[in-house]
Amino acid sequence: MTTKTILIVDDSASMRETVKIVLAASGYAVIDAEHGKEAIERLDGRKVHLIVSDVNMPVMDGITFLREVKRMPRYKFTPVIMLTTESSEEMIKRGRESGASAWLTKPFLPAQLVLSVSKLILP
Repeated sequence: MTTKTILIVDDSASMRETVKIVLAASGYAVIDAEHGKEAIERLDGRKVHLIVSDVNMPVMDGITFLREVKRMPRYKFTPVIMLTTESSEEMIKRGRESGASAWLTKPFLPAQLVLSVSKLILP
């Protein structure tokens, strides 16, 4: 079985590290970025099976990043989980309209994240 690669996008270094530890322990390869613009640069043609992104970030926020990803032919079908403190119905609606596959709020349970990832990444 080939290792599946996940891109984590969050301006919090500790949150990126926490998510990386959880996903790596479940057998995923992880790359990360501090904000949406950096994440776009990471999407350089390599296969990324799933993206986990925060919403509130400097330089490029998560919703703008999500819209940009969905415009990229190689990544437009890549599932995106928004992992954020945002929980308003309005923000969740904006995320879904922009192409988010799932919405998890922080703080999160590691098992909840792994379950969401496993449902969205094809075996």
